Amino acid sequence: MTRVRNRILSLLLGVACAAASPLGAQADGAPPLCPAADPAATAPSRDLYCLELVPVPGLRRASGTVELGTVPSPFGVALTADGRHLYDLSITLRDLPPPESLGPYTTYVAWAAPPLLEPMLRLGAVGPGRTRLGPVALNKFLVFVSAEPSADVPRRTGPLVLRGTSPSMRMGDTHLLGIESAPGPHAHHAGEGGWTMPPMDPRVVPMPMPGVEGAVPAATPYLPGRGIDPASLPAERPRELLDLTDGDTLRLEAGLVRRRLRGRDLVVFAFNGQQPGPLVRVPQDATVFVDFRNATEWPTAIHWHGIRLDNAFDGVPHLTQALVEPGGRFLYRVRFRDAGIYWYHPHHRADLLQDLGLAGNILVRSPDPGYYGPAHREEILMLDDLLLGEAGLVPYGRERATHAVMGRFGNVLLVNGEPRYRLDARRGEVVRFHLTNASNVRVFNLSFPGARMKVIASDVGRFEREEWVESVAISPAERYVVDVRFDAAGEHPLLNRVQALDHGADRFFAAEDTLGVVRVSADAAAPDLADAFGRLRAHADVSREVERYRPHFDRAPDLELVLTLQNLGLSFALERLLLLDSPYFNPVEWSGTMPMMDWLPTTGEVRWVLREPATGRENEAIEWRFRVGDVVKLRFHNDRAALHAMQHPMHVHGQRFLVLAVNGVPV
Repeated sequence: MTRVRNRILSLLLGVACAAASPLGAQADGAPPLCPAADPAATAPSRDLYCLELVPVPGLRRASGTVELGTVPSPFGVALTADGRHLYDLSITLRDLPPPESLGPYTTYVAWAAPPLLEPMLRLGAVGPGRTRLGPVALNKFLVFVSAEPSADVPRRTGPLVLRGTSPSMRMGDTHLLGIESAPGPHAHHAGEGGWTMPPMDPRVVPMPMPGVEGAVPAATPYLPGRGIDPASLPAERPRELLDLTDGDTLRLEAGLVRRRLRGRDLVVFAFNGQQPGPLVRVPQDATVFVDFRNATEWPTAIHWHGIRLDNAFDGVPHLTQALVEPGGRFLYRVRFRDAGIYWYHPHHRADLLQDLGLAGNILVRSPDPGYYGPAHREEILMLDDLLLGEAGLVPYGRERATHAVMGRFGNVLLVNGEPRYRLDARRGEVVRFHLTNASNVRVFNLSFPGARMKVIASDVGRFEREEWVESVAISPAERYVVDVRFDAAGEHPLLNRVQALDHGADRFFAAEDTLGVVRVSADAAAPDLADAFGRLRAHADVSREVERYRPHFDRAPDLELVLTLQNLGLSFALERLLLLDSPYFNPVEWSGTMPMMDWLPTTGEVRWVLREPATGRENEAIEWRFRVGDVVKLRFHNDRAALHAMQHPMHVHGQRFLVLAVNGVPV
């Protein structure tokens, strides 16, 4: 499930829940996002999803509100291929006089425009009450209502009566805090005790850091293999495909390897000397034993992400098992109940162990040969990033994690451990891509310009209905399965395209990274799968499984959690800087454009909290008890008032779940 920022999320949890359906638009009659007043502590963040309209002089009684609602998407966020957020706008107008009273006009028309007012987009005729206007994809925008001679005028000609600005127009006014943003070189210098500051994105205006210049995280810098000559270590190897069957044993060892990246020899971690770790292919319903040996200096364990398995083998230290100490071993028994794409990774100090290479994929095969439909081949892609500075890897914290508020964005984007993915294909070939995001915090927006793409499955299996898409928005730990047909010969780049925030200049900017290239030859692929690819399949068995839970959709939640951040001792200056962008939070933090502010906070100074509003209990103090087979409805609220609110993934171990609604809008 993707990350949601400052939103209310309702989900249904059960032992046998099926794959979540694609997100739906706000239905007619759905409760409005922007009520006049809602005292509920876990109401949606009105200031982020509601745009107040102000009347022109002479129409003081008139008023209006524009709701920034959800647009249909198979993903947790709706985007254009170039990364602009899509909002489904609805407008509610009150106390407007008849348009005829203002002159030779018959109707009111709503418009949207970027700050420079070009282009002016006609949204449609509006009147008293609530009207759905449809999707808009603008980073910053204004909404106007004007009186017009007809409903279908192509351009605004009549007088304005109401106007308002999007929440994104509020961001970045550093003058409010007495801090000036000015261009200039960003210093990359060695800090105390071996710390090196992460590099600044060259595309952004550096922000001044009053009060924290020269500061370093409150931890000892750590890099693996200190005191070891990298040449003495084995070189990392590309992953191997391991076909296992019921009862087989996989021997998996975590240890140090040497890898070369951007002209440097780095010491990193790997499973069986491979980055990513071995690709395990196994039939559905098989049980496999994993003999894990820890040859690192860190205690660790392995979590089998997304797999419904016995709790004793889930791989969460201090909860389901003891830590596997350096030199220790642990035998896992993993049953693969569900077909799909899964992955494995550490669940202790994942900020460095996973980030430095301990991750691998598992492809679970359905016994049904037509489970996904026809394709010429399959490619399993693990997406990641790595943070490098001028001297090599930017260190991690030894005693505690750095980047504890916003996460660790890398500046080198990787596909299967390499910065440039390459694939040769034939004209008309249908390639099935199994995608996994193993990064620390980065949300990717992937596309193959010039190729048709449809999404067919997600983390927990097939969708009820396949869907055409222009891009795939995939957040950390998520998996998606997409079919891509390459109709034209030539090179097709695999792009990550997002709209990043330049906080120093108060602007969005297009950030595009080429992750790889698919080179398509003129030779035609055989057999021709054009007809099968052109159909969007529906899966009645998935619909039937979902149907079992529909009686629970409209009932009240059983349990509720609020996600927030607790300040345990950040410096005053750093706290002030983190508040700089609090007037507006983008739904997704797409890029690491504030590297120093990301880097400095540690887990000793902030704590992420899941709080149960009904009891006030937090994190491990929360005690819920269920029986096998219970169906439970949960509501998550992402706290807008947190010191630095941001999107977060919600993942329930050992279970599958349905996402029912976002901000009260049914999915």
